[in-house]
Amino acid sequence: IIRRETEGCDCPQGFQLTQSLGGGTGAGLGTLMLLKIRDHYPDRITATYSVYPSRKVSDVVVEPYNAILSIHQLLENSDETFVIDNEALFSISHN
Repeated sequence: IIRRETEGCDCPQGFQLTQSLGGGTGAGLGTLMLLKIRDHYPDRITATYSVYPSRKVSDVVVEPYNAILSIHQLLENSDETFVIDNEALFSISHN
């Protein structure tokens, strides 16, 4: 899907990826997509907006582990990474 949409553009400048780093499909599939985008389009800018897990909001034990593995991939394969705190998002939504 990404390749088809990119080929339909006149002059793609880069890619933006929004993901959660706590686990599930956000951490694994998101970093895999980032790796594939970097392999196929190395000259394009990649920016990621990643929601970092918080232990006050979630009770899943493996979230910090998934976040550490994902952060490593973001540092290696992304040009810009914007980390958003999940606890801050939670407090904003409840106020």
